Amino acid sequence: MYEFSTFHLGLALLGMGIILAYWLPRFVSGREPAASALLILAGIGASELIPGLAEQIDPTRYPKPWETCSEIALIVGLFSTGLRIDRLIGWSGWQPTIRLLAIAMPLCIAAITLLGSGLAGMTFAGALLLGAVLAPTDPVLASDVQVGPPLEGEEHPVRFTLTTEAGLNDGLAFPFVYLAIAIGTVGAVTGDLLLDWAWRDVGYRILVGAGAGIAIGWLLGKLLFEFPPRNPLARTEAGVVAIAGVLLCYGVTELIEGYGFIASFVSGMTLRRTEAKHAFHRRLHDFTQTIEHSLTALLLVALGLALPALWAEAHWENVAVGAALIFAIRPICAWLSLAGTGFSPRERLVVSVYGVRGIGSIYYIAYAAAHLDWIDEEGLWSTVAITILLSTIFHGLSAGLVVERVTGEKVGAAKDEAA
Repeated sequence: MYEFSTFHLGLALLGMGIILAYWLPRFVSGREPAASALLILAGIGASELIPGLAEQIDPTRYPKPWETCSEIALIVGLFSTGLRIDRLIGWSGWQPTIRLLAIAMPLCIAAITLLGSGLAGMTFAGALLLGAVLAPTDPVLASDVQVGPPLEGEEHPVRFTLTTEAGLNDGLAFPFVYLAIAIGTVGAVTGDLLLDWAWRDVGYRILVGAGAGIAIGWLLGKLLFEFPPRNPLARTEAGVVAIAGVLLCYGVTELIEGYGFIASFVSGMTLRRTEAKHAFHRRLHDFTQTIEHSLTALLLVALGLALPALWAEAHWENVAVGAALIFAIRPICAWLSLAGTGFSPRERLVVSVYGVRGIGSIYYIAYAAAHLDWIDEEGLWSTVAITILLSTIFHGLSAGLVVERVTGEKVGAAKDEAA
């Protein structure tokens, strides 16, 4: 009469793990980002209780579900991140972000590529892919170091820089992912390959992504706040419009071969410029953040569930690459790129150290695995999983307090008060 269902047991453990991960930190600090590491650990624990579960969701065997779920979480998170920015500061305020994107990120990719090939013994294409996958910081897991929700006004230069970097570097890492896939497909680096990559994957797709984001964000602003003049859509307070808008933006941009991640963030920023003080922006942000947090929690628990299946391919070299990125490569590259930006040494150090890794890396490795069979696939997944685990532990448990002390802004407290 009673049937024992592994699937239903898995659902129960998943729900219990998520609740515990968000509940337990409240006894210490009440900081939600601290739950990130606990979500992964809850997944590891559940995997030990249900034999064989890790193999059933092994990302090396089933990359497509991981790609789809992380893709949706990212586009929603990027749109939400764009909505948070209350004001667009001048050129000088954007210089740190531009330097992180144009100098620090390529340096990180190059360093990880060298480590991946020299230390971990990966092919050049696989090592380059690893560099591209681990280079972007995460817009989803880094809310404690970013600017506050719309209309709250916490926009210290440190928070602004970390927010805009996370909003843009997910899309800007894509050219390097495409380059790795192209080299892996052809098996060599040729002049024609580099030329095609430069004009299409770097030039065309970035420009189209930015342009589509501006156009669609402007159009959404008109539809929400101006037409029809006496009964605009914003009066409905229907937060689901935000999801519809970001899906429209992302889908259209990808159809015309632009980078949908760039378009999602830019459309959020552009939409925010329309009636910038309107309370409906907070409604849109809160709705998208709910979806974002839900998908992120599921992905992190799933990553924990899959980790036992990845341990077999995890060697000390994989751990060394992940640790080097978190504790040395990112801090050093970012510190060098921020020279002369006007940050105090302490502010410069915080921006350099707190480059959180997470959902973006899951998406990129899943995307690449779904489009090409990689010789180093197990090692790639293992390194990415280890890096995310290290980042959630180190960054997740310390970022909020450290950034608050540097900026004097308690975004986490504002969240609690708003709730």
